[in-house]
Amino acid sequence: MPETDIGSADYGDKEGTITDFSVDSATTDGPQDAKETTYINSNWSNQFGYYKKIPELKTAIDALARWTIGKGFKSNEITEITLSSIKGWGKDTFNTILENQTRVAKISGDSYAEIIRDNEGNFINLKPLDPGKIKIVANKQGLIIKYKESGTKNTWEPEEIFHLSRNRTADEIHGESLIDAVEEIILMRNEAMADYKKLLHRNVFPIIKWQLDTDNTTEIAEFKVKADKASTQGENIFIPKGAVDADVLAVPTNATLNPLPWIDRLNSYFYQAAGVPMIIVGGGEEITEASAKIAYLAWEQTVEEEQLYIEEQVLAQLNLEIELEFPATLQNELLSDTGKSETMQAATPEDTAVTNVGVQ
Repeated sequence: MPETDIGSADYGDKEGTITDFSVDSATTDGPQDAKETTYINSNWSNQFGYYKKIPELKTAIDALARWTIGKGFKSNEITEITLSSIKGWGKDTFNTILENQTRVAKISGDSYAEIIRDNEGNFINLKPLDPGKIKIVANKQGLIIKYKESGTKNTWEPEEIFHLSRNRTADEIHGESLIDAVEEIILMRNEAMADYKKLLHRNVFPIIKWQLDTDNTTEIAEFKVKADKASTQGENIFIPKGAVDADVLAVPTNATLNPLPWIDRLNSYFYQAAGVPMIIVGGGEEITEASAKIAYLAWEQTVEEEQLYIEEQVLAQLNLEIELEFPATLQNELLSDTGKSETMQAATPEDTAVTNVGVQ
């Protein structure tokens, strides 16, 4: 008979099996001691694949570009005439080129377009380039001295490339992709959706344990084909009595976690990380009117910052002055609402005092 003395109890050792969350340190990849420092986005094809495949990511990036450029620009008559002749790849306009460049800068971190001039130096076209093929070359001081196209002998001087960088940090010679920051959220959300898809399929086509009264491999193979066909097509299957026993291996109700709240939370977290309110892309059904207005006001600041950056870059790199128009603003409405709210409230205790009332 075994010993049952409580004093023989012992404990395990889980030290080292559970680690706290931490973030790896990072350094900039700015200019080094070498004569030249180069950068090329080797991750472009992966980032572009995310943009093509993930609908919420595409929607967020398109919204950022659309709201920044979508209503077009204003300028003086000479500049507007000059920009009206810009055709890009042949069917572009200056607006669509700017929107393209803005979109690509969100995906890749940087976008490039070749500045084409005639023999007299007049600006005549702006042609977008593949960011996965363009190499930035900077000198020891961190100044860009040229651009090279990978796989070709094409080289451009800095003034021959229109270059937009997203969130360039410290002394880095390139921008940062939006996708790198939200990639993990995208993966978690799509994994949860794939798991839920499989769970729903198991409700429609449950796993069945078949016990066959035979060990003949040929007969078993033939039965597998018939049983699978009947299951997937939703048809009846007829079996001789006693030849087969079947048990449905169903998952009991409420035996698994409901993934929908987690998916919704990840969806909300994604748009928060991307900097695009859900109301901008048609979501946010549970947002109140007041909170929607505040979210929209915050979105206005994001768009205005993007527009200011592009206006400054067009002036600095193309020597053209433009003003991008903002689609719509709620600032006046919010100020009006604030004024109405203040007039409906008592300013001082005296405002609520009862006066001119006779006492008998």
